[in-house]
Amino acid sequence: MTTSPRAPSQPPARRPGARRGEARGIRIVSGALACVLLALPFLLVRSYDAHRRVVTAQEDPPGTSEAVRIPHAGGGSGVRPATHANPVVLAYHDIGRGSRSRHTVTPQAFEDQLATLARAGYRSLSTSEFLAFLRSGRAPAARTVFITFDDGTHGLWVHADRILAKYRMRAAAFLVTGQIGRHRPYYLSWEEIERMRDSGRWDFENHTHDLHHRAAVDRSGRQESALGARLWLPDAHRVETPAEYRQRVGRDLDLSLRSFEEHGLPRPRLFAFPFSDAPDAPDAPARSEADESAAAGGVHSTDGLLTEMLSARFSARLTNHSGRPLPAGARAAAAGRVQRLVVNRATSTADLVAGLARFTARDPAACTEPLREPTQWERTDGSGHTGLGALTGQGPYPGRVGYASAAYLPMGSADWSGYTVTTTIGRLAAPRNNVGLVVRYHSREPVTITLSDSYVRVLAGTGDGRREIARRKLVSGPQHRLRVTVEEKRTVVLVDGSVRIERMTPHTVTGGDATGGIALSSRNGDAASPYPRFTSMTVTPAQAEPSAPAPGTVP
Repeated sequence: MTTSPRAPSQPPARRPGARRGEARGIRIVSGALACVLLALPFLLVRSYDAHRRVVTAQEDPPGTSEAVRIPHAGGGSGVRPATHANPVVLAYHDIGRGSRSRHTVTPQAFEDQLATLARAGYRSLSTSEFLAFLRSGRAPAARTVFITFDDGTHGLWVHADRILAKYRMRAAAFLVTGQIGRHRPYYLSWEEIERMRDSGRWDFENHTHDLHHRAAVDRSGRQESALGARLWLPDAHRVETPAEYRQRVGRDLDLSLRSFEEHGLPRPRLFAFPFSDAPDAPDAPARSEADESAAAGGVHSTDGLLTEMLSARFSARLTNHSGRPLPAGARAAAAGRVQRLVVNRATSTADLVAGLARFTARDPAACTEPLREPTQWERTDGSGHTGLGALTGQGPYPGRVGYASAAYLPMGSADWSGYTVTTTIGRLAAPRNNVGLVVRYHSREPVTITLSDSYVRVLAGTGDGRREIARRKLVSGPQHRLRVTVEEKRTVVLVDGSVRIERMTPHTVTGGDATGGIALSSRNGDAASPYPRFTSMTVTPAQAEPSAPAPGTVP
């Protein structure tokens, strides 16, 4: 049987419905692609807009308009700074244009200031270098600054960062971590902070998590720092207890530290007080009578809790105000608190230069004749007067009876030790007419020598804690010569070359707690007598003083 050859295989015939389905699929895919292509520009714009909201575009430096020459760190005063003087800590807040805030410095002013520093050979420090200085007392260069910014505002990224880069400087930003990324664009975003960190120009330090505000501290609604004061609890009709205060503030500080960790930042080692308010610090600024009255009722007092909590978490605290001078140095290191030089919108470049001179440490050996430098003295009698005329006999005087006082280089002499002051006083005419010389000024144990026509007294301490430690009769006369030598562990007083008093420094007062320069006072309590006057004064390195016989030593 013959088999017919098989016809070639043919694909089955497509049904009309299948062809229509395939065409529909092609149209769907094509439409989707068209939609994507149409939407892509909008998606890119949206993505860029979202990025722009978290990372603001930076602006180029404006260029300098002025740069003030700094002849030396003495600011033209003729007073030479100590070799490798202490760093000066600068306190900024924000950099920006068009702001009415006194805390905002314009980009132009900021660049002028950095240009001035750079031309004068200043080097900016990192946090690690600054802390190393506080530990060792040795600055890494002859002229240094530690540039700080409080709050963490976006102007640091937009303006300050590129200006710092231009002058090869660096800074530290103190963050209110609870505000970062919120209230944009006022505060930085975490994305901007990441870029700042990666630049190597920025360190990040602590300014609380969410306690940079004021809150009611009593029934009347009076406002104080939410960090520095125990707050009013309206539901309980009372002020926080110390335990409640500790819990609230401790929780905030720990939240802030956690934010640093969660965003890949090193643990902060420095803390800046919001509003520079440190009410429980022993050297905090003096309060008004009303504030003291409230403090007595427990509203302000935190019983040292704030200092305790901050000391447990940070190496040092920074403030813009202090009841006694605390420039970076031995005294500040001992206190654990450093005072900063404030730079704001009103600060000209010349003002900054003058501030640097005021904050820079001076060598006692270079301050040989303080009375010849009246501009280096600050009146401390509350009169508002300047100059030394009321202390040196030229006037003007407070009145026929009254009191005048002044301190020499209170910031620049904060770390003085190992010096001798020799002075001659004239016109001593009555028991109620006398002068005072303070050495170790603003230390934890200043020594005051008061001198009249017929006696000398030596007192130690300050305020209500000041006590007389010695009194000696003198050969009565209108003029006496006084020499005081300040050593690390003792103060030696010598009047007219024969009356000697030695004061040993308490063993609890050491290092930076015992340092300080000099202050003078003149008092006239008799309208019929003239004011006494300082007629000459020299400061020299400490002259070797023999030890006193045991009976003459004042413990």
